[in-house]
Amino acid sequence: MAATSADWDPSFIDQLASANEIILLDNRGIGLSTDSKAPFDIAQLADDTGRVIKTLEFKRVSVLGWSLGGFIAQILALDHPALVDKLVLLSTDPRGVDAELASPTVRAQLTDTSGTPHEQARRLLSLLFPGDLAESIYQKFGDIVAAARAQLSPDLIRRQVAAMDAWHRAGAGHRLGTLSAPALVATGTEDIVIPASNALALVNAIPGAWLAQFKGGGHAFMAQYPHPLADLISGFLAL
Repeated sequence: MAATSADWDPSFIDQLASANEIILLDNRGIGLSTDSKAPFDIAQLADDTGRVIKTLEFKRVSVLGWSLGGFIAQILALDHPALVDKLVLLSTDPRGVDAELASPTVRAQLTDTSGTPHEQARRLLSLLFPGDLAESIYQKFGDIVAAARAQLSPDLIRRQVAAMDAWHRAGAGHRLGTLSAPALVATGTEDIVIPASNALALVNAIPGAWLAQFKGGGHAFMAQYPHPLADLISGFLAL
């Protein structure tokens, strides 16, 4: 949530790009995308992605989504199956009652926009990474994360939260059984934002899906395991 295309770990992206052509997207209202200020839902964000694919004149693409992006990727594959070749879902969950939500404390911290940008950055990193690693990353990259937080609109965060809450209230998780695209689901075992049990729920729901769990990984585990994860994804896409 509230992440832009600039927030991906560069080591992960570079390794993934060494074997694949990559296009990074910003959802509506964030990063370099425009903001109409209107409410939106996950289906609209998926439609946005579908329009980008068509505008770029791609026939079929493999789609990778992390967290909220994983919700979008699922709906894109369900609503626009002709556009999706393969699906990679990172740190995400199925919609509705099949999802295990973060604790109320974590959810409150995730949407808390109080304090200085540096205080917000430290709070965010404590959710994305386990234990001492979060503080280590803050010491190295706190200024960059704080600068990004300073640019965020609290109103946009509220609209993203509303879209995510609607996703978790929806009772259409059974649709995952109709997915035809091969899927790879990966998670960090120590994810407190979207608990790792959700990865198993996705694999159980999506026919033939692969599961990969990264020991000790947090919600942003791609920054902890950039090369192993990128190589796993590239191998899956090459099949």
